[in-house]
Amino acid sequence: MEVNPLLEVEKLALKKQKFYQTNVLHYILRAALASMFIGFGVIVAFKTGGYFYNLGSPFSYPMAAITFGAAIILIAFGGGDLFTGNTFYYTFAALRKKMKWIDVAKLLTLSYFGNILGAVAFAFLILTTQLFVDASVNRFLLDVAVNKVEISTTQLFFRGILCNWLVCLAFFIPMTLKGDGAKIFIMMLFVFCFFISGYEHSIANMCTFAIALVLDHPESFTLAGILHNLIPVTIGNLIGGGVFMAWMYYYVNKPFFDEKEIME
Repeated sequence: MEVNPLLEVEKLALKKQKFYQTNVLHYILRAALASMFIGFGVIVAFKTGGYFYNLGSPFSYPMAAITFGAAIILIAFGGGDLFTGNTFYYTFAALRKKMKWIDVAKLLTLSYFGNILGAVAFAFLILTTQLFVDASVNRFLLDVAVNKVEISTTQLFFRGILCNWLVCLAFFIPMTLKGDGAKIFIMMLFVFCFFISGYEHSIANMCTFAIALVLDHPESFTLAGILHNLIPVTIGNLIGGGVFMAWMYYYVNKPFFDEKEIME
């Protein structure tokens, strides 16, 4: 019997809610862990792409996009609660009346807060390693960070929508596949697509900005600029996961849900 991936989304949302109900601190720490995994991806991506960036090579972004896929593998198999994926899971469960909307708001807020804590903690760890202090190593990351805070609000908003649409698909589609190899390939492919396309991921940006802040960054890179980026991107991510994924899949599949199967 084939597993309905939408029912798996629902079960996953309820499982995450149980973590919250059992121990709020554990839930927040799981969220912190997820953004630290994103941080690992950010470091390996900009470290790898930086070798090509310093040479003026057109392969800097493709290489960064390929290696950033390590982050989603860490989250998928290592555990953790990422705000962007949760926008899909919790919204879908609420639309199915399996979760209350007030609980959705609480869980999303706490996962976002936990993601912030993880990003800050990871940036501190990177600072202590001194691996990104040299300008020849951090130039790619800093240039990208500065560019992100200079993009218009409208562009950031719509890039945020498209980004989380793809990211949620990267977690959702593998639910229909058998074998870890196929799942990993699809996840990395979709992450490559969002990265190389220039879309905006709030938590990845959060980690990038946190690392940039602890480095010798340009004066044009400010906290105001970071908020200018994160606010519209976060709202866009919320719509991408909550509307384009959760609501759309709920609406088009609503006539086909087998209530008996769900109850079992």
